Amino acid sequence: MISKMNKIIVSPSLLSADFADFQGAVSQIEASGAGWVHMDVMDGSFVPNLTFGPQLVRDLRRKTKAFFDVHLMVVQPERFIHEFAEAGADAITFHHEAEIHSQKYLEEIRSFGLKSGIAIVPSTPCSALEEILPFADIVLIMTVNPGFGGQTIIPHCLEKAGKLAKIREKEGYSFRISVDGGINEQTAETAKGKGADVLVMGSAFFHDTDKSGLVRRLQG
Repeated sequence: MISKMNKIIVSPSLLSADFADFQGAVSQIEASGAGWVHMDVMDGSFVPNLTFGPQLVRDLRRKTKAFFDVHLMVVQPERFIHEFAEAGADAITFHHEAEIHSQKYLEEIRSFGLKSGIAIVPSTPCSALEEILPFADIVLIMTVNPGFGGQTIIPHCLEKAGKLAKIREKEGYSFRISVDGGINEQTAETAKGKGADVLVMGSAFFHDTDKSGLVRRLQG
């Protein structure tokens, strides 16, 4: 097992919540003891789906002090960094595949006092991130092809978590390793064993009748 640098964080994704009751979903997340609220922002171009924009972040920010983990699955993500920062995001993650000047925009996110994140889809090797890891607070590994919730995990994607954990330990970096897609109680244990310390969960969280128990087990 790769040694972990951080406490395990569970980050339930609003993509799997009832879109008619986002406030209720955030309340469930807070009550469960989960650390973060994961917000998948999709533009219908980078991924084949549409979700929501900064207004939802702004509206929910007034209702809660939960940590907002904003994941931009959009083309030209730099267009939205300032707006989501002002709306109340605590972390902003964008895709390496969608941006040329990743290092510049990771630093811009940090300039707002936020956690900076970089994400990769299943077809992108983690070696592509080598030069920008010093500027990232979160590295998000997509373990499904992004766009829709409820998908089955692509198991070999978890090997990237192990590779990143070794780099993190060797270089003394402090970024968190997040996994997103097909994460349930069983696959989460494998991800944790590889070194992941942020578990993005959708259906597995919202369909569980004992959310607090689930979170306690995952954090244990």
